Amino acid sequence: MTSSPVTTEAHAADAYRFARFRTSLLIDDLTFGRQAPGPGDRVPAFDLATLDGGRIRSGDLGALPVLLVFGSRTCPVTESAGPVLRRLHTRYGDRVRFVWVNTREAHPGEVFGQPRTYAEKLTHAEHLRDHHSVAFEVAVDDIDGRLHRAMSPKPNSAYLIDPTGVIRYRAHWANDEAGLRAALADLTAGRAPRRGRSRAMAGPLLRAVGHLPGVVRFAGRQVERDVWRAAPPLAVLGRLSRLFTRLPTDRRGPAAAATLGVAAAAALVLALGTFR
Repeated sequence: MTSSPVTTEAHAADAYRFARFRTSLLIDDLTFGRQAPGPGDRVPAFDLATLDGGRIRSGDLGALPVLLVFGSRTCPVTESAGPVLRRLHTRYGDRVRFVWVNTREAHPGEVFGQPRTYAEKLTHAEHLRDHHSVAFEVAVDDIDGRLHRAMSPKPNSAYLIDPTGVIRYRAHWANDEAGLRAALADLTAGRAPRRGRSRAMAGPLLRAVGHLPGVVRFAGRQVERDVWRAAPPLAVLGRLSRLFTRLPTDRRGPAAAATLGVAAAAALVLALGTFR
């Protein structure tokens, strides 16, 4: 017996609102599916409320290009992306409409969990806005994340969309400042971005690692337990990053990775020496 479309949609919506971070979610976060909207595609239809009482609609984006960014208060990459977006907004905010879309929580904990109602999701969006001192629009997806799911739900992806609703640039991670800056510079100069997408992976993730302890402190210890079960290497790097509190938070992950690499190399040298 095949499932009805209503049953399938209900299951997808329920899975979207997960309570515990899992390995399968991490794997999904690392790649876009073949059907995910990308450069040259029209953005899926949406109509979202913004915290300032306005709306953003796919059919009426306005006269300016739109930088549409997804994120949540419990996403370490979103934490790293906050300063990036503020800097880019300062430079391009008069020529590009910046909109941050609050999504499901990337790492729900026992203190700050997954929102269960739209009213709770609005409150979470306010946390995101206030925490990052956002001076641009913050929109709120519905409780089932219909827009987020239609875009292939990544925790902190970004899309540069022209006024006609066509995607011109896609970034896997919104803390890829160089990639976003280049795309914004091209589009505001009246030309198509030279690169349609950012494939940066290791750098954005390492910059986010140092923010994981802060997410744990905010959302609850369940976050760290879930990361240990779902992604032990990430948990190890997060724990090591605590050794580098004198460094800017974005640099703690790379420092932790370098430390781990030196330790692994030393262990290998010792092991080889033992067998001589």
